Amino acid sequence: MAGTKAATTKLTPAQKAKAAADARKVVARNKKARHDYHIDETFEAGISLMGTEVKALRMGRASLVDGWVEIDRGEAWLHGVHIPEYAQGSWTNHGPRRKRKLLLHKQEIEKLAVKTREKGHTIVPLELYFTGGRAKVEIALARGKKEWDKRQTLREKQDEREAQRAMSLRRHL
Repeated sequence: MAGTKAATTKLTPAQKAKAAADARKVVARNKKARHDYHIDETFEAGISLMGTEVKALRMGRASLVDGWVEIDRGEAWLHGVHIPEYAQGSWTNHGPRRKRKLLLHKQEIEKLAVKTREKGHTIVPLELYFTGGRAKVEIALARGKKEWDKRQTLREKQDEREAQRAMSLRRHL
């Protein structure tokens, strides 16, 4: 019986570089959004940025905490997101809290517009990241949580942690 050798594939440097560029590099997360809202549906959108904004994002500096998305005349706009000025920028620097256009398909914008007209729905940014060299933002169609919902979520997380801790202790005995 002839021995079979498992085929090993080696990546060329160009393939490694492409894989690294395609990896998702997270710049900012909005943890507060997941605490304050029930997430119904998520969308990935491109962002129309200036050059100094891209450079500031590549340095890993941004804040999504006060951000929201507004649909205006068939276009989606990202408001309240803070991208600080680029340190080496000159007179071409951007405004840190300017509104930025989101790049979505027309059907997605229409769907979001219809849903946000319903009471209690809003659109919030969840994550800002680079993929394939392009800046993207993950936005979510969300419903606001009541105070008791937030307490219940925290209680569930605490119970889960306690259960994990108990199982960990049991394994070590």
